[in-house]
Amino acid sequence: MRFLLKQLFVFLCPLALFAQVMEEVNPPPNIKTIIFLGPTQDQFPVIKLGEEISLTFDDLTASEQDYYYKIVHCDYDWTPSQLLKSQYLEGVDNQRIIDYGNSLTTLQPYSNYRLTIPNPQVALKVTGNYLLEIHNSYGELQFSRRFVVYKDLVQVGGIVRRSRDFNFLNEKQVVQFNINTAGFPVVNPKQEIKVAILQNYFWPTALYNIKPQFTLGNELVYRYDQETSFYGGNEYLNFDTKDLRSPTFAISSIELKDIYHHYLFPNPFRVDDQYTFFPDINGDFIVRTLQGTDVAREAEYTKVHFSLPYDPRLGLDNVYVIGKFNNYALNEENKMAYNEETANLELEYPFKQGFYNYKYVVEQEDGTVELNTVSGNFHFTENQYLILVYYRDFGEMFDGIIGIGTTNSRTITN
Repeated sequence: MRFLLKQLFVFLCPLALFAQVMEEVNPPPNIKTIIFLGPTQDQFPVIKLGEEISLTFDDLTASEQDYYYKIVHCDYDWTPSQLLKSQYLEGVDNQRIIDYGNSLTTLQPYSNYRLTIPNPQVALKVTGNYLLEIHNSYGELQFSRRFVVYKDLVQVGGIVRRSRDFNFLNEKQVVQFNINTAGFPVVNPKQEIKVAILQNYFWPTALYNIKPQFTLGNELVYRYDQETSFYGGNEYLNFDTKDLRSPTFAISSIELKDIYHHYLFPNPFRVDDQYTFFPDINGDFIVRTLQGTDVAREAEYTKVHFSLPYDPRLGLDNVYVIGKFNNYALNEENKMAYNEETANLELEYPFKQGFYNYKYVVEQEDGTVELNTVSGNFHFTENQYLILVYYRDFGEMFDGIIGIGTTNSRTITN
């Protein structure tokens, strides 16, 4: 699977060629373990208007720096909407995060910050795409994260099917869905309604600008094959460091130096193997520890060591370890290096204690990123799909979200 990817996963929608696309900016090395949640444990908040979102993150400098948050409302193509802040916010943003504290009895000191929205200073007034920005006391952007707010005004039903394209019969999954607009006035659905489809909340491979194939009464029907297909990928690899001193099936050895070091068993190439179902959490992670009760401030940081045997298929391409733990970014910090003594590609990366999903991706010399060169593509792979339904009536100034749908490939059919 190929696509062009910049370091910050810049998403350029054709509708926004001449506008500023609001990107997810990844943090400097001192900020780690960004956890951004809505009412579920999925680390991409999809909330009904009025529900709560929460953000936590750690600053490894442990200097109790001041951080501020800003909220930006965006249209379907992730360009800033025409709304004034007073039109999409009740209250004011650009407030200091006041809920923070230092870690307790940890070898790696850090400051932990917590933010919830709505709060006494600010609440959201309309649906749509949003970007939450975190700035330092000098006004410098440290990182940003996307989230979406919706109302349940239409019903969305979806199903995952195996691709009918014989070239990708064993590699791709197809999302087919209907939008029932009964009780909601839609005059020109091809103009007023837009959809976006995400696999595992991963924006770089999201699909946009898909028109309904036909209409049956109040139902808009999307029964495409190629137009709504995704590569299946493979189940994520994982490790668990909740117990600092006990190796698990993925951890070969543990050392205590300045902090704990966990060495993983080498991971083989899976691209030529048969698919094996192994439950994952689709790239996500969960912070947890057996050494304390306040997980946010008592969990240790450890350095996890990854090892991937070199394969001639990699050539001189760059290999990275990615997951939700670093928002799938390709940085020097998570880039693997070749070890001549072991003939392996290796990486050492700091993680807060917990259960983590990860995978290896390959960046070629031309900047093309191959997501599944190492892991392979299988139509059986369990993936979660999110369907977002946007609506803009004639004369409106923004794209709202009037419904969402979810489906999973566990029940994939032919």
